[in-house]
Amino acid sequence: MFKKSIKAYSEACEVIPGGVDSPVRAFKGVGGTPPFIKKGKGAYLYDIDGNRYLDFVQSWGPLIFGHCDKDIEKAVVKTAKLGLSFGAPTTLETKLAQEIVEMYDNIDKVRFVSSGTEATMSAIRLARGVTNKNDIVKFEGCYHGHSDSLLVQAGSGMATFGSPSSPGVPADLTKHTLLCEYNNIEQLKKCFEESSDIACIIIEPIAGNMGLVPADVEFLEACRELCDKHGALLIFDEVMSGFRASLKGASGILDIKADIITFGKVIGAGMPVGAFASRNEIMNQLSPDGKIYQAGTLSGNPVAMAAGLVSLRKLKKNPEIYEELSKKAKRLINGLKKVADKNGIAFQINSRGSMFGFFFCEKEPKNFKDVGTCNFERFATFHNEMLKRGFYFACSQYEAGFVSTKISNKMIDDCIKAADIVMKNLK
Repeated sequence: MFKKSIKAYSEACEVIPGGVDSPVRAFKGVGGTPPFIKKGKGAYLYDIDGNRYLDFVQSWGPLIFGHCDKDIEKAVVKTAKLGLSFGAPTTLETKLAQEIVEMYDNIDKVRFVSSGTEATMSAIRLARGVTNKNDIVKFEGCYHGHSDSLLVQAGSGMATFGSPSSPGVPADLTKHTLLCEYNNIEQLKKCFEESSDIACIIIEPIAGNMGLVPADVEFLEACRELCDKHGALLIFDEVMSGFRASLKGASGILDIKADIITFGKVIGAGMPVGAFASRNEIMNQLSPDGKIYQAGTLSGNPVAMAAGLVSLRKLKKNPEIYEELSKKAKRLINGLKKVADKNGIAFQINSRGSMFGFFFCEKEPKNFKDVGTCNFERFATFHNEMLKRGFYFACSQYEAGFVSTKISNKMIDDCIKAADIVMKNLK
């Protein structure tokens, strides 16, 4: 079933660390060999062995219209024929920025970059430059890319400065990062008591990197209040949830406004892209207008801009898509919950728009520590058995899932039927 993928993975391991260019793809969280994908079409992925999978990963979020959407594909091909990259301004950058700015009353300007990591890294530098402060607050389980100051693990105290969580990251680069438990207001308050040098809080308002764990509204309100009280900026990392959870991401669901928002994934419709955005008074401090430096040779790549422009315009023109996707996500997780309950399996579910998550545990996880108590072995078995039956879920309990417009109710019902069979053997 995976003969060619096994061979391909072995060959990849000879020339690529771990055989992959992003660690989660190695399937270490679920075991087995990762299928090597040959193509995607509509709701499906096809691997080099000829296996077909209903795709609930969607390139980790950006493919709202599924694989090879005709409108996006047409724009990409047309733009690519004019040149892949110029390292110079194009009107496509302005048009995409205008589309984003028009949707938010707390955004005046956008700066495009090439990845989510760059977006969050740049947003933090901007916050530090604007506030003239050094410390940042982040939360366990929220992933904001692999820049040095964000690769931290918990210290010994309840709320303390983080220490490096990866070799190659000097302690001096993480000493200004305070690490708190997600959804824990008291720990957050303690951070501000311990430091008067906090430049910003950075948070995934809808966390998708410890499974799907949305922040409590009261917790986000506390983030906003503490930033206002202490002269810090609030950064919403919406690299995953932006234009996914709703047309305006978490900002369209919550009545809480961030000072800086980071975007990625969806605004490139599958092409590598990221962005950060804010009010004029903040963005105007960026070079070349201001003194805070940030740059990127391939930022605003025309092919990525063209893909994102078509995708965002389709979404803005058809906002009912979000309600349809939300119903599909709920149909899926509610169906999985029903068969889990029927088979006596402890199972928790959650969704925000077209994002969903499920956990094999007794109570709904509210933070990274809670997720750590889930049955990872059961998740791995479920994942592998569903993969054999043609259903491609995220290959880690720490990742969210996604639905696309190409996934039908019948496809979802077929998945639930397969899950029922699998769960009978999970007891």
